[in-house]
This record gives sequence, structure tokens and C-alpha cells, in this order.
Amino acid sequence: MQLDSYNKKRNFFKTIEPKGRIKSPASKLSFVVQRHKASHLHYDFRLELDGTLKSWAVPKGPSLNPHDKRLAMMVEDHPYDYKNFKGIIPEGNYGAGIVEIWDTGYYSDLNNSDKKTAENQLREGLRKGNLKFKLYGKKLKGEFALVKLKGKESNAWLLIKHNDAYALHKEYSSETYTPKSSPINKWLQLHSKSVKKKVKAFPLPVESKKLSDYIKPMLAKETEKPFDDKDWLYEIKWDGYRTIAELKDGNIQLYSRNGITFNSSYPLVIKELKKININAVLDGEIVVMDEDGNPNFQLLQDHENNRKYAICYYVFDILFLAGKNICSSPLWERKKLLKKIIKKNDVVKYSDHISEKGKDFFNVAMKRNLEGIVAKKADSEYYPGKRTKEWLKIKNHKSQDAIIAGFTKPTGSRKHFGALVLGVLDGSSLKYIGHTGSGFDNQLLKEVSDLLTPLIRDTSPFDKTVKTNRPVTWVKPVLVCEIKYSEWTKDGIMRHPIFLRLRPDKSPKETTLQVPQEAIPASGEEEDKIYSFGNIRVQTTHTNKIFWPEEGITKGDVINYYMSISDYILPYLINRPQSLKRNPNGIKDNGFFHKDAGHEAPPWVKSFEIFSESANKDIDYILCNNKATLTYMNNLGCIEINPWHSTISALNKPDYLIIDIDPSDKNNFEQVIEVANVIHDILEKRKITNFCKTSGATGMHIYIPMGKKYDYDQVKYFAQIICIIANEQLPAFTSIERNLQKRGEKIYLDHLQNRRGQTIASVYSLRPIAGATVSTPLKWSEVKPTLSPKQFDIYTLPQRLKKTGDIFSGILGTGIDLKKCLKQLDK
Repeated sequence: MQLDSYNKKRNFFKTIEPKGRIKSPASKLSFVVQRHKASHLHYDFRLELDGTLKSWAVPKGPSLNPHDKRLAMMVEDHPYDYKNFKGIIPEGNYGAGIVEIWDTGYYSDLNNSDKKTAENQLREGLRKGNLKFKLYGKKLKGEFALVKLKGKESNAWLLIKHNDAYALHKEYSSETYTPKSSPINKWLQLHSKSVKKKVKAFPLPVESKKLSDYIKPMLAKETEKPFDDKDWLYEIKWDGYRTIAELKDGNIQLYSRNGITFNSSYPLVIKELKKININAVLDGEIVVMDEDGNPNFQLLQDHENNRKYAICYYVFDILFLAGKNICSSPLWERKKLLKKIIKKNDVVKYSDHISEKGKDFFNVAMKRNLEGIVAKKADSEYYPGKRTKEWLKIKNHKSQDAIIAGFTKPTGSRKHFGALVLGVLDGSSLKYIGHTGSGFDNQLLKEVSDLLTPLIRDTSPFDKTVKTNRPVTWVKPVLVCEIKYSEWTKDGIMRHPIFLRLRPDKSPKETTLQVPQEAIPASGEEEDKIYSFGNIRVQTTHTNKIFWPEEGITKGDVINYYMSISDYILPYLINRPQSLKRNPNGIKDNGFFHKDAGHEAPPWVKSFEIFSESANKDIDYILCNNKATLTYMNNLGCIEINPWHSTISALNKPDYLIIDIDPSDKNNFEQVIEVANVIHDILEKRKITNFCKTSGATGMHIYIPMGKKYDYDQVKYFAQIICIIANEQLPAFTSIERNLQKRGEKIYLDHLQNRRGQTIASVYSLRPIAGATVSTPLKWSEVKPTLSPKQFDIYTLPQRLKKTGDIFSGILGTGIDLKKCLKQLDK
């Protein structure tokens, strides 16, 4: 029966909700939108059809803006009389909370047919997953569509406003159109203080949980090959939906990696989780098992029609226990606790592991045609929302998540579209990675086409022109899919790409290039390692020490990064005194400067003594003249490399001038870019050669080659003049005032970097800050509002160098004619 599910969930002796009866007395079809404050505030969108109300939970509420695609999770049918229901559902009942009517009226098909004809049209649209209708309400008017999201749970839809006379082309929030005196708003005002206290007592946003407050799971980096290691454990890589479960006082919150609720999608999982009588937060994967006992993603996506197959929630980690955050406990300890909590259960299961034998375990996974395995450092902490190298995924088949950016026309007998045009995020830009027309049957072609049609746009979402075989219809880049491929070309294009499935559980923001890294060797091999450079042997220690906890980047990764780009960075270091900035415990340690380091260095490390007036002594500076010395410095904890601006052959005459564009916390990077371009324009108009690079943090550095011809004072004076001119052009948000109080919240144009002994992060230097970003040279054409310093990091910079080469070498060139340039500035 249509209302069986509704009736089973409710005890009508305890709730005033209407009993489930099929009823349809009116000549017109009714609709209602109810605002519902339960465990979280949401909207219930209900359409009368066949004597019941077809119902969707819409977390953000409906919108009259056609650009808004509101997620709508279809729930059980409600009785016709529910359209008039408002009031309180008592605590302990399904959907406990307050219900109020937000909008009501009648609706029809797009042709305004009579009720019988309209129901036939609407019923067919519902079956096909593309329901189009007109609303005649007090707030909602005009044409709408409900489009089913195939490739997710069968209850996931999008509610979309058509572009008609009632459409609004501005930001729309249902909350704006809710009276402040509504019952729910009054309740929220009265209880806001107590709710805040409750949330603080238990550090999880359960009582007033909204999608913006969900816990993001920890993620794994991809690596190519399995490995054996006694300090690692290995788990099955489940082929399902990553799922967080929050358990508190018998209440369950079950949601995806992007915070989409699964509560109504998997009631059986909720039911079994309630049997675990403890407050906790669990991390796992919801899967559906096929006849052979293997996880099957396709069966999971269409589980509504595949109920005979077993659904399981495999739990592999625990983040909170009894209100205590245990993320910092080692993994082996968390799993030991988890195993005690997860008793024998056919639905909620403990995801077991093996230790040390990663290669054998991967071979078993291949024989069973599983998706792959996940290797985890046994003592690793849990970093919510971060992708680290302490968790590594090894796939049986190579695949890449991609953003759909457009589609081509079909040819021959094919319908709907020919190929999908694909991209990934590269910083803030979309990068083209190929197109695919393989992997589709007729039904899937139609399903994907129906999702893409509302997203069509006039312009390409790519910054650069993309060459395709046929003309492209571009779409808004919001849908994510998974693509199987054989390998990557040198240009970063997938070979033999095949469409596997849509991934609505993944966000476009996290869809970046996942090129597998080499598998890390056993920790016993890597912990203390010797690097050989001809006759020189450099002993490194504790290379497995985590330098970036949230990213999982190690000391060994720093050494390997500088090894890979040493040919590029060494020309800017040779014969320059080094001020060693050491962070021996990683970026959480503020570190310290160590200038007088030459006496402690091995005999093969060159050094140079310079008298320091401030210290009143000779300081023995290290000279980083070769790979061996660079590795020695990295082993000391030198994440950042800080050379002098001059070499020992001309200590008082720098090779270049530097202007440091240094923003305050209140400035944004677009303002930094504007300042850089203004300085560039000032210099270009006077034909003064100039280069730029990111600082690797929040600022930028402008360089002018000086060619060892002028002393520091002359260079500093010239830099000051340029800063003054730039400040005069941008007085609103720049300053040349060094004093912080006098400067205020403005970008500091720093010319004082041009002093003897002053240092700044070298080009290609890592920075000891979140993201492991790199100070990177840029072409001036790249210095535009879409630029982000986060684009260039320990992983992306070596790949960039292979394409661009060294574009910064001009700063070591002949140098400018200072007198001539000063005259140009006077004009």
C-alpha cells in the first residue's frame, strides 16, 4: 500500500498527525510546503498525486531563482490530509519537532490540463524521473521541475525553477520569506541559548545540526603499487558511499562525505545503529553486496529496486567516544575500541584489516575483482577533511573523478549526446583532461542528458581554449563523474577514458588531479636513509616524521621535493650566504633562524665567514652550492630556503632588487594581484625589466635585476621610489608605513628587504605553512584575479616546471641602468 511506510513510522496514540488514508476530493491538485524544525530545520515539499502527497525533504527550501538546483530527498508518501497539518510532533516520535505551513495552493501539469489528464502526465514524469509542473501558491508561482539524480540513492532529486515570468534572478532564500513571528522562529529565539550550551557540552552539532556543520571524513592519497610494512595495516577499499554516523542518546545522524543526510535513505542502517547503546561518531562505507559477496556500486545506486541484496555499513574508524575526541589516538588503538563496540550484526559490521602483508592482500583483492585496498599507518591520527599520505589507496583499476564541463552532439543512431567534456580543478581554474563517449547504454545516455540540460550555459567554464573534435554545448561545472582510464599523456590527458558512473556524493571542489605517487617504502628503510652524491654520502634521519600533520607530508617528502627541483633552485643559491630557517618538528613548531652553522657542518659543506656588526662577531654562513648541501640543510629541518641577495664575490652589491607586497589579515589576494599589476605597469612604461613570483603565502614579490652594479643603499632607495609611486596610485588599501599601528589594515609595500644580510624565501622554496605551498615564478599573463598561491605546492610545482622550465633566470642577468631608470621615473 502507498501509505504503509508512513503508518509504520507513526504511533497515532502519541502524535496528532493525520492517519494514512488515500483521499482526493478536490477538483484541482493540491500542493503544500511545510517548514519543519526536527533534528535540523528543513522544508517538506508535497504534491498531491493519486490520492496521496508525494513528498520530498528540501534542506535549503525551494527557490524562485532558476540558477538554484535545490537538493530534494524523496521520502515516504503522506496522506492527503497532511496538507493542512501544522503543530508539534512530540519528542520520541518520528520527525519530532514543529511543523508550520510555509506555502500552499494548487498545481497542474505544464498544459493546465484537467485533473485526470494532468495526473496521467505527472505520473509518467514521476516514473521517468523528470516531473514538470506549474505551481499556483502564495509564494511559489510558475513552472518548476523535479529531476531525479540517477547515480545516487534512488530518492535524490533536484528541485529547479524554470525561467519564466515568475523567476527571480537574484539570491533567493526561503528563510527571507518566513515571518519572524512564525512558531518555529519563536521557538528558536527562546531556545537558542540552551541549544548552544548543549552543543558545547558534546562537541558535535547534533541538536541543531545543519548540512554546513557536518564532519568531513579523512581522505587517502593514491599510490601506484602495494607494499609490505610492519608499521602499516591494510583494509578493503569498499565500493560504496563514504558515510559518517553520529550516535547520541539513541538519536542517529547518518550522512555522506559532503553532509547530505542518509537517514531516510537507509532506515535499516539507522535501525541497527540504534542498537549500539553508546555516544560515538563512526566512519565507514555503506555498500550493497552482490550474489558473490562483493560490493557492487551499481546495486547500491539503485537499491530501491534491488532490495533482495544485502546492504551493509562497514565501519573502519571511530572519531568520538562518549563525548571525547579520540582523533589524536593512534589508529590501532581506535580500531581496538571500535571492535569492542561493533558486535555481531548483519548490517553494521566492523571492517577488519591485516598487518604488514600489503602485497599479498592486494593480490587477493585483484583475484576477487575488488576496487582495491587502503593502506594506513598503524599509529596515524585522524585528520577530518584532510587527504594525507598516512592513508594510501591502491586501486585495482585506474580511475579519476572528473567534472562534466560540456557535451558534444551525437552522431549516427546515437541519441542525447556524443561525448562528455571533462575537467578537474587546478587551483581555482578548471583544467581539461579529455572527453569520453564510452561506457554508456541508451538509458544512461538519457539520464545524464536530463541532468545536463538544465545546466547549459553559453560560455566555456575553462580559462583556456579547449580543442575538441566537435562543437561543444557547455554546462555549469557542478556534476562529478568517475572515469576509468589506462594512463596519462604528457599533456595531462587521459588515455582510453571510459565513463563508470556519476558521483553526486562528491563535490566539484574536491575534484582535483589524482596522479598516483610512488608507493612509500617500508618505514624501516625510510626512517634513516643515506643519499649518495659521488663520493659524498649524506645521512638523513627521521624521514618519516610528519612535518604537515593535516596533509600527512613528511620530512622525507621535503628532501625528495628539493632533490627533484635541485637543478632549478641551485642557480639561485650558489655562493650566497644562507640564513637557515629550521623547523625540525614541522610546521606546528615556529622554528628558529640558525645563521652561524658552518662550524657544525661536515667538511664537504662550504661556508664563508662574515663579520656581523649587530652580533659583534664573525658568523660562519653555509653556502649551498650543490645537491649534497641542500639535502644536508633539509635534514636539519630547513623547509624554507633563505639566501642573501648578493654572493660572496660582491657581498655589498645585490644581484636584484625586491619589492615585497605584504598584505594584512584584512586584505584579499585579489588586492595583492592588483598591486602587483600596478607596479608592473609602472615599470613596463619606463621599460624597466621586472619579474614576479608568489611568496608562497599571502603576498607576492617583484624582482628587478641589478647585475651586481649597485650597492644595497642605492637599490633600496630605488625600490622606495617605486613603492611611493605605487602607493600614490592605490592609496585606499596600500601603505609604505612600516609601523603596524600607523599602517592599519593595508598592504605594506616593503622596500626594506633590500638591505645587506636581509633574506626572503627563495624562488622554488617550500613554505612552512598549511598546504605545503611553494614560492613560484609567474608569467605576467598569469597574474590575474583567478590566480591563487595555493595552486603551487609540493606536488604541483615539479609538474609545472616540466612544462614551463625556469622562467625566472632573468633576475640573474646583466641588470638595469639605474641612472637611466631614475630619469624615467621622474617623467
